[in-house]
Amino acid sequence: MSIAIIFDVSEQIDDFIKNDAPLSGILFEYYLNFILFYGNLFSPLLVFLAVIFFTSQMASRTEIVAILSSGVSFNRLMRPYFISATILAALSFYLNNYLVPTANKTRMEFEGTFIHTFRKSLDQSVHRQIRPGEMIYFDKYNRIKDIGYSFTYETWDGIDLKSKLFANYVKWDSASSKWTLENYYIREYFDGYETIVAGKSIDTTLAFLPTEFGGRVEDTQMMTVDELDDFIAEQRIKGSSSIPFYLIEKHSRNALPFSTYILTLIGVSMSSRKVRGGLGAHIAAGLALAVTYILAMKVSTVYATNAGLDPLIAVWIPNFLYGLLAIFLFSRAPK
Repeated sequence: MSIAIIFDVSEQIDDFIKNDAPLSGILFEYYLNFILFYGNLFSPLLVFLAVIFFTSQMASRTEIVAILSSGVSFNRLMRPYFISATILAALSFYLNNYLVPTANKTRMEFEGTFIHTFRKSLDQSVHRQIRPGEMIYFDKYNRIKDIGYSFTYETWDGIDLKSKLFANYVKWDSASSKWTLENYYIREYFDGYETIVAGKSIDTTLAFLPTEFGGRVEDTQMMTVDELDDFIAEQRIKGSSSIPFYLIEKHSRNALPFSTYILTLIGVSMSSRKVRGGLGAHIAAGLALAVTYILAMKVSTVYATNAGLDPLIAVWIPNFLYGLLAIFLFSRAPK
């Protein structure tokens, strides 16, 4: 984490100076929460490397051989490892779901103020359900000016379209808390008949607010598990296309702590045997496994977001595959 901070400082220092970021904010609002977030994110891999380092040292000094020769089984040798893994996994679960999201709010607010001051302000092809039977569409929506272009608003009764409103653009009026529609016309359908009302401008109240637009997928990192569940339920009603990303965030919070057990078992099994090269060989093999594990996580999540794979399955696939590898290595470990 110290190395990560050094690299991050070198990358962000120009923004800190240009935006006059206070030193206390850099230290306590940004980097304190930076350590908490990334330390917890990579905790299973850090535990994995720590297990390899510790166990390989024991193996190189023939301590593993002495323990097994004294009549202690390999399963008994694993017990303190798994007790420690349970404590760390439980801590990671709590951090993922409750403490880290709270810390991320402070960190990301600081980033938005002093680092990422430019943020994409234009959403395209916004299509969502705001209430049951009520659909809206924008060709483009400007979040800075709160203006939506090529706007339509539909009301449905089951499969029957009841009315449809068109407007060249709509703009939020913060003074009256209403939407202003420009160059609009309304089609209403009743008993096979159609009526059309057109106008140049009208102020009206619609069942959505500007604050409902412009959310980033990264914003879910600032939500506790309860807030995330409520948010996902709300986005399902609105028909958001980002649901897979939100579900990946939710399921990752449980899958990541569980990987501590798998990586601990792999680490002990592969480093408990005394080999030529000693610690260096074990660390090299461990790093190679860590890289492939991260690659497997990225590939599976890409399938979830682009190929329709269930996010729950996508998030847990790496744990399943490396769980099988852990069982295989455990069967080959010195007994």
